[in-house]
Amino acid sequence: MTMNSSPSEKPCAPIGVLIMAYGGPSALEELPGYLADIRAGRPTTPEVLEEITDHYRLIGGRSPLPEITRRQADAVMAQLNPPGEPPRFRGYVGMRHWSPWIEETVGQMIEDGITRAVSLVLAPHFSRLSIEKYHAKISEGLAMYRGAIDFAHVESYHDAPGLIEPLAERVRAGVRRWPDDERDAVHVLFSAHSLPVRILKTGDPYDAQLRETARLVAERAGLGEGQWSWCYQSAGRSPEPWLGPPMAERLAALADAGVRNVVSVPVGFVSDHVEILFDIDIEAQALARTLGLRLERPPALNDDPVFIRQLAALIRDQAAGAGWLPRTAPASL
Repeated sequence: MTMNSSPSEKPCAPIGVLIMAYGGPSALEELPGYLADIRAGRPTTPEVLEEITDHYRLIGGRSPLPEITRRQADAVMAQLNPPGEPPRFRGYVGMRHWSPWIEETVGQMIEDGITRAVSLVLAPHFSRLSIEKYHAKISEGLAMYRGAIDFAHVESYHDAPGLIEPLAERVRAGVRRWPDDERDAVHVLFSAHSLPVRILKTGDPYDAQLRETARLVAERAGLGEGQWSWCYQSAGRSPEPWLGPPMAERLAALADAGVRNVVSVPVGFVSDHVEILFDIDIEAQALARTLGLRLERPPALNDDPVFIRQLAALIRDQAAGAGWLPRTAPASL
C-alpha cells in the first residue's frame, strides 16, 4: 500500500525505514503526559494515575520499550545495510504515544530528503484500532511538515516464519523449566492485548490473525490440542465489552481443571513492557499463586536474531514490491 506518491527518485537516494512502536515513559514524572496522550486529552483520575504509577514503580520506574525498540531498529538496520556495501536504507524510530513522536520523525525524514520509505510497526497483527492508527500518524506528519514521502507499509506479519519459530522456541524453553517426566502436564497459555469486541462486527482481522499465530506456534512447538489454550490480557478501562476470555478467567479455569503448571507466551507482544512485566510477571503471577499454579514466562522476542532477520526481510520485500529494489530469492532466516 502506498500513499503520497513522489517525483522520480535519484538512483542512489536512500530508502527510509520507519520502525514504530507504542511508546512509553522514561520516568514516573512523564506518566501524566503519557496517559493524557493515550486518552486523547480525556482526564485521568487521581486514583487511576496512582494505580498506574504503582505499576510502573514495580517494574523499575520507567518503560523499557523505547530502549528495546531502538535496539531492535539498530539490529534491523545492520541487516539491511551489511558492512562493506553502500547503504541502501536509512533508519528512523517513531512512537505513537511518546517521544520520539511519529509525526516529528516523519518531519525529520522530510528534512533529510527521504522521498520513499517502508514503515513497520512492532506489532505483528493488523487491526484498524492499532496498525491503521500508526499509518494515520504518518499521514498527519506529512501534512504537518508539508512533505511528500511515498510509503510502503508492512501491515501484518502474523504468520511469518521468523515470528513463528522464535515464539515456538519460547514455548520449548518455557516447558524445559520442568523436569522431563513433568513436561507432558505443562499447559501453554497464549495471549495478546485485548481490544473492544466491536471490532469483530467490522470484519477486523485482529482476532483471527492472533488465533492463527497461536495455532502455528503450537504446531511448530509440537503441542497437542489439549496442551494449549488462548486468552486476552490488559483490557482497557472502558465500560464496553472487550475480547476474551481474560487471562484471570482462563487461569482460574485451568486450575479448576486440575492443571498445575502453565507457561505464558504472549504472542501479541514482541517486546518487554508494562503489559508483560506487570500484567503477567506480577499481577498474573500473584493470581496463579493463589490458584495453586506454577506460572512461567520465557523472555519476549526483543532483539532475537531470527526475529530481526525476519523484520529485515519484510522491509526488503516491501521495497522490492514498490519497485525500489530488485526482487531476490528469500533469504534464509
